[in-house]
Amino acid sequence: MQKSVIIVAGGKGSRMKSDIPKQFLFIDGKPILMHTIEKFYQYDNSINIILVLPENQMFYWQSLVKKQKFTIPLTIEKGGETRFQSVKNGLEHIKEGIVGIHDAVRPLVSLSTIKSAFALAEKEGNAVPVIPTNESIRITNDKANHHLDRNTIKIVQTPQCFEAVLIKQAYKQDYKSIFTDDASVLENTGKSIYLSEGNSENIKITTALDLKLAEILIKPD
Repeated sequence: MQKSVIIVAGGKGSRMKSDIPKQFLFIDGKPILMHTIEKFYQYDNSINIILVLPENQMFYWQSLVKKQKFTIPLTIEKGGETRFQSVKNGLEHIKEGIVGIHDAVRPLVSLSTIKSAFALAEKEGNAVPVIPTNESIRITNDKANHHLDRNTIKIVQTPQCFEAVLIKQAYKQDYKSIFTDDASVLENTGKSIYLSEGNSENIKITTALDLKLAEILIKPD
């Protein structure tokens, strides 16, 4: 079965206090985005890789590709004004099989997380990698707050994997604010969501602290 992955990159990394978009920041000698792409290529060197980039980042990406002598084959698609639209644009390149949708700034996803998500999606139609939370949780509103059993809470990661036909159909919906990830888009069509095992290192690099942690974690023992 054909496997594809849409890697979605965002805009400027404002929370990094940097003018450079966070996917282009370097860790261990290369841009975060290249680490992310390499992980999926390592998982399956025949995987169809779709990179969705803001249009104003494409020239910069090509310059990095040249400087780094980066040769992994992929298709580049222009991003939209929202992540929802960016994913929708990427899905135009997918016809069938299983497609994973992954954040560009999650370079520490493990091969086992990728493998588990694709395998479960092939079996059940979709898969979302999750990890437990070790924190105490309280739910709040304007009037009160109360404890929530953390054993019922899971932290959601990517790649979120789907039968291509199902997720393409789901993305024909109009955007809603409840669509915080790709699973929520599919779930809104009435489909049940299946959970696979993620890995705790699979952080989304959003802040300077995340970047420091990634620099530590990405180095081999």
